[in-house]
Amino acid sequence: MPMVHTSNEEAPVHISTDIFQQGIFKTQTSWGIEHPSDLSYVYLTWLLSPVSARFTPSPSLFSLPTRKHYIGTMAYAFLLPFAIVAVVLFQLRNVGRRPKDYPPGPPTLPLIGNLHQIPSKNPHHQYKKWAEEYGCARTISPVYSLILGTKVMVVLSSDQAIKDLLDKRSSIYSSRPDLYLANIVSGSLRVVLMKYGDQWRMIRKMMHSILHLNAAKGYVPYQDLENKQMLSGFLEQPEEFISHIRRFTNSITTQMVFGFRTTSIHDEKLKKLYHGVEKWSEVVGSSTAAVLDVYPLLRQLPDFMLPLRRYAQELHRKEYDLYVGHWMDAKNRILQGTSKPCFCVGVAEGQKAYGFSDGLAGYISGSLLEAGSDTTAATLVGFVQAMLIYPSVQKQAQDELDRVCGDRLPSMDDWDSLPYIRTCVKESLRWMPTAIVGIPHAVTQDDWYMGYKIPKGAGVMWNVWAINMDPKRFTNPRAFDPSRYEGDHQNSSEAAMNGDASKRDHFVFGAGRRLCQGMHIADRSLFLGISRLLWAFNLEKAVGTDGHEVVPDADDLTQGFLVQPKPFPAKITPRSERHAELVKKEWEDCQVFLDEDKQWREVPKGMVFHSYVAETKA
Repeated sequence: MPMVHTSNEEAPVHISTDIFQQGIFKTQTSWGIEHPSDLSYVYLTWLLSPVSARFTPSPSLFSLPTRKHYIGTMAYAFLLPFAIVAVVLFQLRNVGRRPKDYPPGPPTLPLIGNLHQIPSKNPHHQYKKWAEEYGCARTISPVYSLILGTKVMVVLSSDQAIKDLLDKRSSIYSSRPDLYLANIVSGSLRVVLMKYGDQWRMIRKMMHSILHLNAAKGYVPYQDLENKQMLSGFLEQPEEFISHIRRFTNSITTQMVFGFRTTSIHDEKLKKLYHGVEKWSEVVGSSTAAVLDVYPLLRQLPDFMLPLRRYAQELHRKEYDLYVGHWMDAKNRILQGTSKPCFCVGVAEGQKAYGFSDGLAGYISGSLLEAGSDTTAATLVGFVQAMLIYPSVQKQAQDELDRVCGDRLPSMDDWDSLPYIRTCVKESLRWMPTAIVGIPHAVTQDDWYMGYKIPKGAGVMWNVWAINMDPKRFTNPRAFDPSRYEGDHQNSSEAAMNGDASKRDHFVFGAGRRLCQGMHIADRSLFLGISRLLWAFNLEKAVGTDGHEVVPDADDLTQGFLVQPKPFPAKITPRSERHAELVKKEWEDCQVFLDEDKQWREVPKGMVFHSYVAETKA
């Protein structure tokens, strides 16, 4: 053993380098050191020894076997980091590059690909620009690719590409990519982000029990009453028009899902819902989220280096409390026998049969709550904005309403008699798409399209904005022009199912097996909302403090996964005293249906709720 310090006394704390060198030279012959390289070995070994200060070198340290062992060990330790770096560089050599058989796309940089080219604000404009650049002079590109670090995103920018892949090949295009921060906010429980599989299919069937066409027809009494309260709100507090729209869509959904109304724009749970959805959307659409999605290794960083992750965890705690709180309240009413028919009755049956957690039950019902509340409200707010910018459309719609409805409120019975209002519904969905670039799908196996490879695991984006604004499909697409749908008598579901992709009116509701199941309900809420607002009120530009009209900017949108117009002022006045009086009377007449808490006394006739469990076992 080469250690020679055997004294019981403590060795010196420091040995002078000069003294050591002198000792080595004096004993060079006796130790058998013949070559300068051996001297270097002696000196380097002593310097690198972590305990060199406590041991005096011994001749045995430089015996041939020991010397060879030390030299080998030191060489290994010296070369290992270089070997690791070489392996890593070899593995990274293709990161950021676009393989030749992938769809075309913008030039890439090593390691990051196109990540640096995606703007943090309004990225939908850049996605549309790329679709135009990689198409031809007459049309946008149906498919292009973005290399995002270690990941690839295939972007579908034509109606036919969506029909060919998301619809016709839905068995392999219906999953979701791994969205790290989105799943932290959601606790991996949000239905819209779930990967395609047995659990997702079970939940999808459960939701069908309250969202199918016959069920949607039964909710018209709910929509009718909530709409009349919204009109009353516009009359009494026109400056709060956005809040009245949100309460309208939210209350329809809480009644359907949980069995209770949201009676006030000041309801705290209503505010928490919209605030939570807004913040979730911002987190998911952030640059940090994108980086963590494409470089999974960075997820190992500590929390102090990822403050957005801590924020996402806090959002989840608040979101969980809201959704599971709603669910537990509904579950207790069901157990006590006091619940009105609602979706949660079916969820309770499903939980009993399949044993899923209260957390999942809360997010199943909560997912419906946010989808039914937020997207329809954003579309209606966008419609109000469009009326301020395009008053001629408002005039034409009001002429039709006066001709057909006269001195009464429009109703769902007027659907066939109000074709221009129906085109306004379609144009509102096209002009202001909430999921402006869609929620990406993921392909579960290698596929080929138009001669290009779409690799397993690739994200697949349906470029909603580019398709809705494609001049090949729509003349002057940025204008709000309902007449472009003249003669189109399809509802949203019929248009989505049309075998001719060019006949689809818009792509807001998704495609394939991920197609929105609430289309029937959204169509009716929008029809009642648009027709009655224009029947009762004039929607005009507000006048600023400088005396000039305030013209809203249609491209000034909130940022994130889901978008909507940023708040804007509007001048909202009843069309006449007669219109105002009827709005008041209609809401007063609704009070007979409500108890002292403004909840429904009885469930309106015609409600259709099928049991998912019973249907499954049949």
